[in-house]
Amino acid sequence: DSSDDIEDVSLFDADDDASRRSKKSKIRHPVASFFHLFFRVSAIVVYLLCELLTSSFIACMVTIILLLSCDFWAVKNVTGRLMVGLRWWNQVDDDGRSHWIFEARKVSAQGSKTSSEAESRIFWLGLITCPMIWVIFAFSALFSFKVKWLAVVVMGVVLQGANLYGYIRCKVGSRKNLTSMATSYLGKQFLRQ
Repeated sequence: DSSDDIEDVSLFDADDDASRRSKKSKIRHPVASFFHLFFRVSAIVVYLLCELLTSSFIACMVTIILLLSCDFWAVKNVTGRLMVGLRWWNQVDDDGRSHWIFEARKVSAQGSKTSSEAESRIFWLGLITCPMIWVIFAFSALFSFKVKWLAVVVMGVVLQGANLYGYIRCKVGSRKNLTSMATSYLGKQFLRQ
């Protein structure tokens, strides 16, 4: 199926400009790196401090959901491209069929990467850690019977989990089924022991 193929295409016209930049800077896109973490961490901080700062549940909920939405958009459309050279989206063809497309930036002719290791670490650390925190919040809200907060927490899990899933598919490759990869890995580990 052609919808499962990874297309290696240049994501920007400015790729050549980025490769010409000075190699001294460890973080080549400081604004993108900042906003990659800003919206994620802000949503978590607002969730933790909301009941201390105000008694209005609606104001807290709207603020958190706006921060989560800004995070989803920024990570999916900007920081993933700039920081690690990955992008994903859904395309609907003329027949009305939906195709998920997962892409990775081509390696340049010199074999050098246009994203730095520091940016890659920031990207993946933020992408993996924050959804795990929202899952912990979900269990906390569920077991402490804070049902009204459960909807907000589920929104955090879904939005940040969707980005995590999309970028894992970009990184690993869409041809491989993630379930079969996990099963294969666990099988190899079992045989080693």
